[in-house]
Amino acid sequence: MLIGFAGLGRMGHPMATHLVRAGHTVLAYDPAPGVTPPGATAVATAEDLTAAPLSISMLPDGPSTSTVVSEILRGTRAGHLHIVMGTIGPDAVRGLGELPHLELIDAPVSGSVSMAEAATLTTMVGASDEQFERARPVLAAMTAAQFHAGPVGAGSAAKLAVNAVLAGLNQAVAEGLLIAEAGALDLDLFYDILVGSAAGAPYVGYKRRAYLAPESTAVAAPVSLIRKDLGLALDLARRHGLDLPVAEAALDVLDVTVRSGLADADMARVLTALRERAETRAHTTPSDPRPTGVRA
Repeated sequence: MLIGFAGLGRMGHPMATHLVRAGHTVLAYDPAPGVTPPGATAVATAEDLTAAPLSISMLPDGPSTSTVVSEILRGTRAGHLHIVMGTIGPDAVRGLGELPHLELIDAPVSGSVSMAEAATLTTMVGASDEQFERARPVLAAMTAAQFHAGPVGAGSAAKLAVNAVLAGLNQAVAEGLLIAEAGALDLDLFYDILVGSAAGAPYVGYKRRAYLAPESTAVAAPVSLIRKDLGLALDLARRHGLDLPVAEAALDVLDVTVRSGLADADMARVLTALRERAETRAHTTPSDPRPTGVRA
């Protein structure tokens, strides 16, 4: 099948590569030209992707996705289906889906760069039954599991809910490591304990090196992206009158991490930001341990 693919970053490049390996002919485009996946054909504009009956965008945010979709709209043909796989939020997806002469669904993914490389991502799809069945074989070439979450926008809502859990877990692991550190535990040993405990979710296992050896571990999911996704999740929650204290706390720490200059570092580096904040407080807190009001 001829497929257009826009967005050849850390996630998009291996995903497009899997399409080629599955026997598809891929037209590849990136707003910031990079390395074209082996076997794919580079094109100059997003509009060129409409030579294919189906196109995909895997871009980091709403504005870049909207720009590409607008270019695709200029060249769209009857029956062309576009799949938004970047996380831009359900409202943004529904807005794009209402553009005339454009058939669009959303299929954001859950997983890291290594999972994109291994084609073990999970995708959550917002589409009609017919659109889901049409897109599923293509999605199956890049992902291990495809869930039909509901109509357009439902996939994005599911992704935001998943990443709200992920952001909370990410912070919880960092806080657990700080407690272990304060208790003078060996962190490698503690991580073994954590993985084997009731809290040992798959995320905990595969993020070990990102927490314990961040300087020598490749970035799987940058702070900036999880912060963006959690911000979208909280925007959705507020519009529905939801109070999410854990997500709010996680967002605060992600903001601190960004201000520490770690926006492009792996999300596990919230541990670094929490350590730095603790050190700052230690230096600014009076050393006298007596309760306020106690006099000599």
